[in-house]
Amino acid sequence: MKVRVKFAKYGTLRFIGHLDVMRFFQKALRRAGVDVAYTAGFSPHQIMSFASPLGLGIDSRGEYMDIEVNSHQGAADMVRRINGACVPGIEVLNVRALPDTAGNAMASVAAARYTVRYKEGEADFRWLEGRIPSFLAQEHITVVKETKKGSAQTDIRPGIHELFVTKDGGLEFLADASSAGNVKPSLLLAALWRFAGKEEEAPQMKWQLTREELYTDRGTPERADFVPLDEVGEEF
Repeated sequence: MKVRVKFAKYGTLRFIGHLDVMRFFQKALRRAGVDVAYTAGFSPHQIMSFASPLGLGIDSRGEYMDIEVNSHQGAADMVRRINGACVPGIEVLNVRALPDTAGNAMASVAAARYTVRYKEGEADFRWLEGRIPSFLAQEHITVVKETKKGSAQTDIRPGIHELFVTKDGGLEFLADASSAGNVKPSLLLAALWRFAGKEEEAPQMKWQLTREELYTDRGTPERADFVPLDEVGEEF
């Protein structure tokens, strides 16, 4: 059975990279006694895939891992077992059974929701409320994106789906996170601060960025319909 595991990553563990997270779960699943399926051949490994890798220093409440299991005793038992083998900073939130037709987590990602707050908890982003409508009204928002082939200018405006200041003064946005049009949060925030004339004042080291959720798109090319990745599966 294909299973989708949703987990949170926070605290000091936000500074470990994607490969370390993958190795951690390989060991945690063995310690938890989860009956994970393995590939065949001379070097078998757990059948496992992750959604969009999380940048270093970013908290998350919406990370996803797909695995295959040979047997199980229900979702609640699996969540309890894995959390019992985890460490502070990684917590499994839920487990869902995937239909055979479901694409893997990485291929399914279409968008991601982020929130930004000052680490000190004092300052807020309400001063941006009057500037965001004009920022989004731009036909193009061009940034310099680093690629394997060097630097390239990229228009990120089509990939910004939502951007607003929350009631408590935080900043929240929904942006493209697909492999084809991924909008890096740092590039979006830098463009916003540049538009607001505050480029030199952007205190990014004082911000805490949190990835709240990852979405797949069940809509059409004309109209997107973003659904959290764990809504693809079913309870078991």
